Amino acid sequence: TSHVVLLRASGEHTGDDYDLTGILGAGDDQIPHAIQLIAFADAFYADKPTALEEARTALRAVVGDGALVDAAGIVGVYDAVVRIADATGTPLEDYKVELSASLRDELGINDFPSARA
Repeated sequence: TSHVVLLRASGEHTGDDYDLTGILGAGDDQIPHAIQLIAFADAFYADKPTALEEARTALRAVVGDGALVDAAGIVGVYDAVVRIADATGTPLEDYKVELSASLRDELGINDFPSARA
């Protein structure tokens, strides 16, 4: 959810317009296999031990091995970029600080060690 807020804020800052309803399931008919793709991305962070295996199997069945590898690469790169930013102490842009204040407080993000820098 915090990434959605920040993407929206980035778009407002740059003048770009993003339709973020897709990440909530709206428009699944516009993106082939959106339901399986979202389930696959969500499974990386699920508490259920078998979630990733189940999501991977379901996604592979509809997109094949090559697209499954592409989807896994995208999830991996996105996760890595966030971890690198956190590990290096990359600061949040000034305009995002105010926009995300209540969300960061609600989620306890301000209590993370990386937020103390």
